[in-house]
Amino acid sequence: MSRVVLAAFLSGALFGAGLAVASMTDRQVVLGFLDVAGAWNPTLAFVMAGAVAVTAVAFRLVLRRQAPALGGSFRVPQADAIDRRLLAGAAIFGIGWGLAGFCPGPALVGFAAGLADAWIFVPAMIAGSWLAGRLGRP
Repeated sequence: MSRVVLAAFLSGALFGAGLAVASMTDRQVVLGFLDVAGAWNPTLAFVMAGAVAVTAVAFRLVLRRQAPALGGSFRVPQADAIDRRLLAGAAIFGIGWGLAGFCPGPALVGFAAGLADAWIFVPAMIAGSWLAGRLGRP
C-alpha cells in the first residue's frame, strides 16, 4: 500500500471516528441542532467550532509549505464569486441536510456502521451526485 493511500485511509478513519464520537452520525443530534425553536441541541455547534479552530490553524501551517508532504501540488480553489450556482447548491445541500439529518461525511460513517437510515440516504446521495454531474457544468 502506498504512503498516499495509507495517509488517505488513516485520515478518513480519523474523520469517521471523530464524527462517531461526536454523535454526528445520530440524525436526532443534527436535527436537534436545527430545531432552534424547540428542543435545541448545541452539540453540533461545538463540533463546528472545534473544526473551524483546527482548520484556521492547520491551513496557515500547511500552506506555508512549498508542496504537500506526500507529493503533488496544492490545489486551492481560485473562484470566490457568490453566484446563482453556488447559492442553489448551498440551498439544496441545506434543505437536504435539514430534511434527512445527514450530510455526506456522517452519512458514510453511518452507512459503514450499518445504520438503516444511512443505507437509504447514501444511495440517494450518490444518485443525486450522478445526476448533478449529468446536468453539466457551466
